[in-house]
Amino acid sequence: MPKTAEQIGVPNVAAAYLESLKDLEVIERVRCTIPDAHIFKLPPRPTAGGWRGADWDKEVWQGTLKVVERGDLTVILLLDSKNNSIFAVCPVSDGAVDRCVDSSRYFVLKVESADGKHLFVGMAFNERNDAFDFNTALEDARREKEVEQNMAKLDIGEPKDYSIKEGEKIHISVGKTSTNRLSKKKAETGTKSGGFLKPSSKDTPRRTMG
Repeated sequence: MPKTAEQIGVPNVAAAYLESLKDLEVIERVRCTIPDAHIFKLPPRPTAGGWRGADWDKEVWQGTLKVVERGDLTVILLLDSKNNSIFAVCPVSDGAVDRCVDSSRYFVLKVESADGKHLFVGMAFNERNDAFDFNTALEDARREKEVEQNMAKLDIGEPKDYSIKEGEKIHISVGKTSTNRLSKKKAETGTKSGGFLKPSSKDTPRRTMG
């Protein structure tokens, strides 16, 4: 009898997501909704070359697909179009989504049950735009997770207190400038305050007329 994910120490994301639905305070974000997704039973895996959607001929389900973030979890939900019940959950993780080699509209998903068992299924969209939106949602979710993880690794340390304590004083020393000395220097250099500074001859070299 196969062991569940929890029995072998693998986090059961599907179970965690379903459990989180009981908590009304958890914020849920829907990254994309695609109303027409098709699920197929996969034939034996090809020995080489990757999955090919052209080999799939057993459609087992049709409904709505959503890419959803709920708390720290990101999942792909397959929902019944009529009553919005959950048909399957695909946790978004490494190896959970694979593309077919013969079409950009066909994918392989690793769906997971509440008891931690998993199954690979084929998925297809009718339109390339739907596939593009699906890919974009997954990529945006991945990038934002990376940013959050990198920010969490930064150790900014304890904030320093630069406030002035009671009884402390700040002394500022400002050097004095002699007005007469400044005027004498201007007279020697011939510089007038506010005058136009002409460009140096080095800035505008002469051209030799031929």
